[in-house]
Amino acid sequence: MKNAISFSLLVLVLALASLPAHAAVIGKEVDYRAGDTVLKGFLAYDDAKPGKRPGVLVVHEWWGLNDYARKRATMLAELGYTALAVDMYGNGKTTEHSNDAGAFTKEVTQNLAVERARFQAALDLLKAQPTTDPAHIAAIGYCFGGGVVLQMAREGAPLAGVASFHGSLGTDQPAKKGVVKARVLVLHGADDPFVPQEQIEQFKQEMTQAGVDFKFIAYSGATHGFTNPDADRLGAANNMPIKYNAKADQASWAEMQAFFTRIFTH
Repeated sequence: MKNAISFSLLVLVLALASLPAHAAVIGKEVDYRAGDTVLKGFLAYDDAKPGKRPGVLVVHEWWGLNDYARKRATMLAELGYTALAVDMYGNGKTTEHSNDAGAFTKEVTQNLAVERARFQAALDLLKAQPTTDPAHIAAIGYCFGGGVVLQMAREGAPLAGVASFHGSLGTDQPAKKGVVKARVLVLHGADDPFVPQEQIEQFKQEMTQAGVDFKFIAYSGATHGFTNPDADRLGAANNMPIKYNAKADQASWAEMQAFFTRIFTH
């Protein structure tokens, strides 16, 4: 009897050893270029998932492509997407000082051609990945990045959808009817002092007049930076009214997932 049990255990061990290994999500640094500027992104995907799958660009906060942006790309890969956290500043520049962040942001936002070129370079890289279905691409952005993805949607970028988390809404180049291809989701902190109510109303009017399929959600009690657990520390260090809100973070992430289900299955 004892020998029979031992033999059975041996068979079970050998059988388990023969099963294919399930790899964890792969995350790797990737270099690409927009003109003469070297951009340093972060690509994440699950190599145990067969075939091509939708791709998602992740545009960082004004702090630059830091670990937070990488974490969101990894989370998207865990959901089954190929995700690329993009570098909008060049050479992987990051900071935790608001003065530097403001300067980095202006270098991009005050030159739409630069913003467009760097976003397009990331889009081209993501589409070229063997795990990406190039016909199904979306973009999400946080803070500065939220403003970027909304502007790229206004520009007619070939995206299924964009989602902005506590992003800026204003623009000098508003959407025009018939140009916007992407569906738009805005996830906003109702207590965000950087986005006045007048700007919200102007944005909604802009989207409506341009015929954009959009949804705007404001989370009560949430302020700027509500998705980032580091917001409290960064806010205190820079004397900024930003704060993490776990409830709004979880609700907005779930809303994004539902949004992706809609745009990638219709």
